[in-house]
Formats: sequence, structure tokens, C-alpha cells
Amino acid sequence: MKTILASKSPRRTEILSLMNIEHIIIPSTEEEVIEPNLSPEEVVKSLAYQKAHSISKQYPNELVIGSDTIVVINNQILGKPKDYNDAVKMLKLLQNNTHQVMTGVSLIQNNNVDTFVDIADVTFKEMTIEDIKTYLNLDKPFDKAGAYGIQDPHATFVKEIRGDYYTIMGLPKDKLSQHLTKFIK
Repeated sequence: MKTILASKSPRRTEILSLMNIEHIIIPSTEEEVIEPNLSPEEVVKSLAYQKAHSISKQYPNELVIGSDTIVVINNQILGKPKDYNDAVKMLKLLQNNTHQVMTGVSLIQNNNVDTFVDIADVTFKEMTIEDIKTYLNLDKPFDKAGAYGIQDPHATFVKEIRGDYYTIMGLPKDKLSQHLTKFIK
């Protein structure tokens, strides 16, 4: 049995490698659809499922892992920034506040589906506009939900984390280990 990661995220690959899970990468290319009126938890689970399902149709006997991460503040979902100005707005909104990072994961093999979400709370320090611009110019986190990466070298604005660090990075290591036992015998 192969394990397939339905994502091109280098962070998710790194986490699977840390877990000693050999895998191949086949990113989903299907357009993601967000149904209206879903809670943030339901949204991120749906996105993870869509990614895994699109690949599992081609490789039904293999274990496919789909994952998606969103940042949520005041019940508002922050995805990847559209551009530099959008990234500035997101970081201004997050600074001096606590938000949730939600990572949904969907495991699919032979029509067996296990989809779950893990949530971590992240509190940012107060940031000046210069702090924000310096971070964006140095780390360029434009491919990350909420316009930041917890693992970035210049992410010094994180004051506190409650939850799994790897959830914030893009794949909840501990919870994934627990759920994998249903598939790996």
C-alpha cells in the first residue's frame, strides 16, 4: 500500500516525513467548492475531503491524505491572501488578538473515509505596520492561510500557542497518528 498526500505543501510533506510515513505527492487539481452557511470547522473538513476524494478516485486502493488549513478570527475565515495589501490587512486583524487555526484532514482508502479537524489557538503580540511589512518582505507568506507561517524565521509576533504546533503548520501530527491506526494494520 502506498500513502498519497493530495497536497503540494512542503510543510505537510515535512510533517509526514517526521512521522516516518513514506508517501508520494499527487496534488489535487480539482476546483475547491465551499458550500454557503457551513461553520468554519465544516468548511475545512469539506476542503480536506474534496482534495482526498479527487485523488482517491484514481487510486482507490491506496491511502490518500487530504488536508486544508484555515485561520479563523471572530468566526471570519482567512484563507491565503490575494496580494500584499490583503496580507497586511490580515496581519493587522490578527495582531494583539487570539485566533484559531483549523486543519481538516481526510483519510480515504477503499471507500473507507475518516475526516476530522484539529484546532489550535494562537495569540499574536501587538505589531506595528513596520513589523508587518518587514515580516511580509522577509518571509513572503503569501501561500499561507492568514498570511503567516508559524515556522517562518521572522514570525516573532506569536505570543502564545494552545494546541498542536503541527496543526498550525498544516497537519495535526498527534491526531493524525491516532486516526491512521484505522487504516494501517
